[in-house]
Amino acid sequence: MTKKELNTFKKTLAERIQELESVIRRRDEIVIEKSADALDEVQRAEQRELAIRNLDRETNLLRETRSALARLEKGRFGSCLNCEEEINPKRLSAVPWASFCIQCQEEAERRKEGAPNAQALLRHAA
Repeated sequence: MTKKELNTFKKTLAERIQELESVIRRRDEIVIEKSADALDEVQRAEQRELAIRNLDRETNLLRETRSALARLEKGRFGSCLNCEEEINPKRLSAVPWASFCIQCQEEAERRKEGAPNAQALLRHAA
């Protein structure tokens, strides 16, 4: 990867980090409000749940983006953390914070989907 390409990725990652930090700072918007109307309270609870899921997703993305920037600064950017092969430049252009090549990412997702969750194991044991 050329120095110019690395600088472009560095700028992109830094901008994304600023954007995500700004979004996460607004977490105070998640408030618990009580209402006399049960329907209003259900709607607010659903809105809170959605806001919490979005915050969780944004926080994870921020962590991944910071990690990618650290790898870039250490000279390890663009290499899969699993197999250590080069990550396809097209993949990095689309997802600059990618830490796995597409094959390893797909394998990780298959393992994640195939792994039984704790609740299912507890139900099965009961």
